[in-house]
Amino acid sequence: MSAEPEPDPEGGSAEAELPEVYAALLGDYERHLSAERGLSDHTVRAYLGDIRSLLDHAGRMGRTEPEAIDLRTLRSWLAKQQTTGHSRTTLARRATAARVFCGWLVRTGRAQVDAGAALGSPKAHRTLPPVLRPDEVESLIAAAITAAEDGTPVGMRDIALLEMLYATGARVGELVDLDLDDVDYERRVIRVLGKGRKERMVPFGGPAVRALDRWVVRGRPQLVTESSGPALFLGARGGRLDQRAVRTLVHRRLAD
Repeated sequence: MSAEPEPDPEGGSAEAELPEVYAALLGDYERHLSAERGLSDHTVRAYLGDIRSLLDHAGRMGRTEPEAIDLRTLRSWLAKQQTTGHSRTTLARRATAARVFCGWLVRTGRAQVDAGAALGSPKAHRTLPPVLRPDEVESLIAAAITAAEDGTPVGMRDIALLEMLYATGARVGELVDLDLDDVDYERRVIRVLGKGRKERMVPFGGPAVRALDRWVVRGRPQLVTESSGPALFLGARGGRLDQRAVRTLVHRRLAD
């Protein structure tokens, strides 16, 4: 099952009467999330709740056009969320949602400057719970996948890696050692070599299948070189990814 953010009942998904321009904009963004990105209804509702809150705040600040949403608007919106008691995890998710939305505004010609590009995320507390709840894991993975969704080969690879890590529970070293023929799409399993070179078959689900297929069909061919060999996951220069690179990119995506 794909990781999906939960709608926030404390203002993130609340219905608000938006200016006509923003109401139409939100409708266009909903179609983008549903039709172009193919997200589930649940995920779309969660993202729209965050952006509706942002647009409502922008309107109250007098920013009544998409191009008027600047970095100050985004920071003011997040600051307001903080004063109303929202957690750092929620604020980080909303910051990610705002960055992705602002990137979409620029790509579709609705704004000239990507205000979200300079927006940071609230830093999480250093003390973490010993075990994350399933919903917390899904929220983190969803935010990371959203941050990686930029249409580039590296972005497609990162999404496939994150989905496979989440779906299989395999070690990083096991995933980077995978070759193309270690994936059985028909049975939805991968063949991994664990400690002691013991081979086992690990199943994975639909979201991971789709992410992996997108990477193999569309992303990997753009990075492959003569030295790539059969490696499933490639680095930016075409070589097989190493464990350190994967750990770095996972930590970066989760921190976005």
